[in-house]
Amino acid sequence: MTRSYRFISAHRDTFGVARLCRVLGVRRPGFYEWLAAAPVRQQRAAAEDRLAGEIAGIHAAHQGAYGSPRVTAELRRRGDAVNHKKVERVMRERGIAGTTRRRRHSLTRPDKTAAAPDLIG
Repeated sequence: MTRSYRFISAHRDTFGVARLCRVLGVRRPGFYEWLAAAPVRQQRAAAEDRLAGEIAGIHAAHQGAYGSPRVTAELRRRGDAVNHKKVERVMRERGIAGTTRRRRHSLTRPDKTAAAPDLIG
């Protein structure tokens, strides 16, 4: 839908809105609703950019170790009412990921004294 509306917005001076809507198979009132909602989309994008800046700051302050659960908890401690799914999405879109600083522990270790003899030779 959004691609169609963007196309209509770009070419409406040449072909007219009614014709483009008919050709693309979209509702003309839907296009005008999309056009009227542009300021709200811009506000939402600006708020998301602000949130991404805060997330990046928290992430950098903790040497990149914080993932989305800890970042969400930190944002809530600071007073931001934010959903963990939104934090996950913003981090994924911006390429921010937490790192594991713990060493992996192997649970099974071979016994070196119990080596089987070489029967094949």
